[in-house]
Amino acid sequence: MDRLQSMRVFSKVVEQGSFARAGGKLEMSNAVVTRHVADLEQHLGTRLLNRTTRKLSLTETGQHYLERVRQILSDIDDADAVASSATLRPSGTLRLYCHPSFGQTQLAPLLPHFAASQPDIVLDVTLADRTVDLVEEGFDAGIFIGVQKIDPGMIARRLATTSVIMVASPDYVRRRGMPKVPADLSSHDCLNYAFEQVRHHWPVRCGGDKVTHVPIVNKMISNNSEILRQAAIAGMGVMMRGTCLITDDITSGRLLRLLPDHCVERMAIYLVYPSRRHLSAKVRSFVDFMLETYPNPEHDPWLAHISPS
Repeated sequence: MDRLQSMRVFSKVVEQGSFARAGGKLEMSNAVVTRHVADLEQHLGTRLLNRTTRKLSLTETGQHYLERVRQILSDIDDADAVASSATLRPSGTLRLYCHPSFGQTQLAPLLPHFAASQPDIVLDVTLADRTVDLVEEGFDAGIFIGVQKIDPGMIARRLATTSVIMVASPDYVRRRGMPKVPADLSSHDCLNYAFEQVRHHWPVRCGGDKVTHVPIVNKMISNNSEILRQAAIAGMGVMMRGTCLITDDITSGRLLRLLPDHCVERMAIYLVYPSRRHLSAKVRSFVDFMLETYPNPEHDPWLAHISPS
């Protein structure tokens, strides 16, 4: 059994949602694709896919395995790309997309260092809240956070993890008091994101996976995080925000962290780009720069800078 090839086939089956479509992409027969997945499941001693006549779905084990498989395949293809492009000098225009909040607080300070190391590259950076199709809109790479949908055909390299914490201004806390337990949030004014899953309850976590769904009262709802941030600084209420976006406000004293042993969730930050195969030197140089900047993808590098209130 060629386990590496079986991993590629398994990943393509999940990406395409069909054995037949995966076979078409890989130029393999349906029987060969099926045999690769069956051999992989036999080797692992567990089922990776649930099969029905209408659709395929990952088992829980399959989901965890897929994440590892994609990382392994990405590392292998990246190694090939590094070897093939080692003699090329990065040059040309590098078109980057980034979520606005992360772009302003984290990417902006990094770009001068990248530019200094790559003098022949011209940076073209777009910040936008909307969903972006990197290929259709001609971007070379993008940085996505948490709930932003990533096309399964893209390469996604996890850079870091950010914890979504609860904050409010010192003035607000003086007027309304400091919440002691998650249930106390129900008596506070909340500045909330326009996502249906958090519209009426905040899923507050303590420690591991224990979640308390706290009913909240919305003072403001918006799809723009900067509007909510400005409202929080002005003392309008409590908001939730990723540590990567709030560190400066907390260290400066503009905002205080509430319930320091709790968070709403932990979100991944991904570097996304269309293809590993024949990756240009300019994109390769940016990928390497970002992976060197964030060497521990499971770690929240901003949390240590945020002292409990």
